[in-house]
Amino acid sequence: MSDLICENYPMVLVMSRFGIALGFGEKNIGEVCRQNNVDRCTFLTVVNFLTETAYSPIPAESINRCLSLKSLMTYLHNAHDYFLNFRLPHIRRKLVEAIADCPEDISFVIRQFFDEYALEVHKHMTYEEKTVFPYVDGLLEGKKDPKYNISIFSKRHDQIEMKIVELKNILIKYYPGQGTHLLNSVLFDIFATEEDLATHNRVEDYLFVPAILALEKQLK
Repeated sequence: MSDLICENYPMVLVMSRFGIALGFGEKNIGEVCRQNNVDRCTFLTVVNFLTETAYSPIPAESINRCLSLKSLMTYLHNAHDYFLNFRLPHIRRKLVEAIADCPEDISFVIRQFFDEYALEVHKHMTYEEKTVFPYVDGLLEGKKDPKYNISIFSKRHDQIEMKIVELKNILIKYYPGQGTHLLNSVLFDIFATEEDLATHNRVEDYLFVPAILALEKQLK
């Protein structure tokens, strides 16, 4: 496990979202997963998917053989908690501090763009928590909701990047004040978060949704 993290440091977030803590010594991936009650095959499926350069839906045979929806939902739920309760509030605090000396009208616009973006992310993830995950829990119990299916989620699984692109443009192209180390750090955090959210959406589109489609077919 330590080799995986050292060779590809973003996997620290993947590990954390599966509920795996640091301090696992020399244990291999299988041992660490067993110790933390994580489905090893699902963990490796996500890791392999995220380290590939091209993304495509997971084959149906792989879904049936090597993907636990329960484990994948734990991963997605923990990712939501990370974005909503840690990452975005942390960036906002740094952003407000970084633009403290900026003219008030400009700082207001910057804060507004960030808050609108955070709100979109919140709506996006709250819908999944309150609608999609309970629906999948029902499917796993053998109960299918006749008024809902995962295609409804897929159709409204809109991209939420536009506001963050506009915010980056303001900071990069039009920010009127002196650049600071803190402002550059905030901008770096915004880029990293944008990439992390895009990756999160790809896991949903290419792993989560196909797995649910397969489960829906089994319950017909």
